[in-house]
Amino acid sequence: MDPLTTLRPWSEIVSAQIEGLELFDAHTHLGQNDPDEMKQTPGELLDVLRGASARGAFVFPMHEPDGYPPANDMVLAAAADSDGLLVPFCRINPHTDDAREEAERCLAAGARGIKLHPRAEQFTLDHPRVRELAALANERELPILVHAGRGIPALGLHAVGLAGEFPNARLILAHAGICDLSWIWRVAADHPNLLFDTAWWMPADLLTLFSLVPPGQILFASDAPYGSTVASAAFQLRCALQAGLSAEQIRCIGSEQSLRIAAGEPLEPCGPPVGERERPSHVLLDRVAEFLLVGAIATFRNNESGPEMLALARLACDVPDEVDDAPVFAAIRSLIDAFDELTAADPEDRARIATLILAATVARTPDVPVPAQA
Repeated sequence: MDPLTTLRPWSEIVSAQIEGLELFDAHTHLGQNDPDEMKQTPGELLDVLRGASARGAFVFPMHEPDGYPPANDMVLAAAADSDGLLVPFCRINPHTDDAREEAERCLAAGARGIKLHPRAEQFTLDHPRVRELAALANERELPILVHAGRGIPALGLHAVGLAGEFPNARLILAHAGICDLSWIWRVAADHPNLLFDTAWWMPADLLTLFSLVPPGQILFASDAPYGSTVASAAFQLRCALQAGLSAEQIRCIGSEQSLRIAAGEPLEPCGPPVGERERPSHVLLDRVAEFLLVGAIATFRNNESGPEMLALARLACDVPDEVDDAPVFAAIRSLIDAFDELTAADPEDRARIATLILAATVARTPDVPVPAQA
């Protein structure tokens, strides 16, 4: 057993709810030198994408402490050898004097977008060279994908300002824009060139994104190798269904808008935000979700409380057969069982944690079908 084999039926049942769904992964990496020790080769990424039958992916270098020109060249070469699956972005450090020149060099060599990582490179989006890059993207109608996790002062405010000043640039906030999601959803519709990728994992954030941001401004993404295309489809698109998005809207998120960006075509709207659904809380499933999320985080951090939280999650699934959504509890328990089997086989495989993330997501998405249980 491996994590992807475990998750595939869950991805398939989500796909079955969305006629014509195709995937394009808007956030993937290549590299061998990231200080966090995560790595991914072109062959590994292509295997991930082909395993998900994906139409393609935006790809850019991982963190390179010694500079990005060689890494950008590596990504360009990988894309050239990918039969069109990989759409290369160049990664730029605005602190370098030749930031715009490096971007222009890469664009001339085939890059179709720019990646910025304010936290890794320690800058904010009001940096003068970021504005130069935004102006370049505006001139050429290019995407700029920006890491949008915590620890970046005023990222949302600066992003909204750039989107307003440079309306032809496609500014993509990665990781569901979680650092500013509490307020930026209110202005997102006023800036149709301000987009959000789904490379994130907490169900509450994904449900918020899918409910409050116009669906034409959301792009499916996995963050590979930190996530995978199949696993991300399994839990992220469950949240899209639970939020009440239509099949047309999820197809737009899954691939269609990203394919337009890749082709340099105009963005197309796909309706207003669906808003929050009125659904009473399912307190028994909420207990399960909370134990699983705490357990997943503790497991990721090698904290000794992880097994205790997962044991509590398993006990929380032990409900009477007549309880509403009893099959959902059984499906969650099967995912906990799968996690235990994967841990016994390889306790160092971080990918196994995706089963816990999916299990927590299932607890928050009870209206979406689950695979038949043996």
